[in-house]
Amino acid sequence: MRKAQVTRNTQETQITVAINLDGQGKAELDSGVPFLDHMLDQIARHGMIDLNVAAKGDLHIDAHHTVEDIGIALGQALNRAVGNKKGIFRYGHAYVPLDETLSRVVIDLSGRPGLQFNTIFTRAVIGSFDVDLIREFFQGFVNHAMMTLHIDNLAGKNAHHQAESIFKAFGRALRMAVTIDPRCDDLIPSTKGVL
Repeated sequence: MRKAQVTRNTQETQITVAINLDGQGKAELDSGVPFLDHMLDQIARHGMIDLNVAAKGDLHIDAHHTVEDIGIALGQALNRAVGNKKGIFRYGHAYVPLDETLSRVVIDLSGRPGLQFNTIFTRAVIGSFDVDLIREFFQGFVNHAMMTLHIDNLAGKNAHHQAESIFKAFGRALRMAVTIDPRCDDLIPSTKGVL
C-alpha cells in the first residue's frame, strides 16, 4: 500500500493529512471549510484514494490559510506516497462534464512544480467560499507534490458546477497518473531515469 501522513503546524493552521493511493475512495474530512470538504470528497471518490483531512485554522480571519495549507500538506503526502515513482503511468488526464459544465485536467508527475489554471468562475463566492481559494489550493498542492498540472474549465454557467467538475476531473486524472503499469512496474517512466 502506498500511504503517507503529513502534519503541518503553523501559527495559522494545524493540519493532518493521510492518503492511501491504493484505497477505495473513502474520505474522512474535517477541514472546517464545508465546501472544501465537498471538493476533497470528489478527489477521494473519483481518484479511488483514501483521504483523511483534519484541520484547524484561523477561520475567524478567512479560509485562505486553511485552504492553502491543506493543499500544501496534501501535496507533500502525495509526493511521499508515490515514492520513487517506479512503474507509475506518470501522466493522467480527464474530461469531466457536470450538466452544462465541462472541465479538463492534465497531470504530469514530473518532479517539477507548475500550474496552469484557466478558469473564469461565473461568480466570486459559492455559498461563503471564495472561488479564488481554488487556485490557491492547487498552487500549494503542485508546489509540494512536485507535479505539473493543467486545469481548464471549458464550459460552465454555474460556479458550483465549475468547481466540482474541476475537482472530479483532478481525481480521475490523478488516479490515472499514480496507477502502476504492470508492464513496467520496476521502471521509472523517464529517459532521465529519475523523476
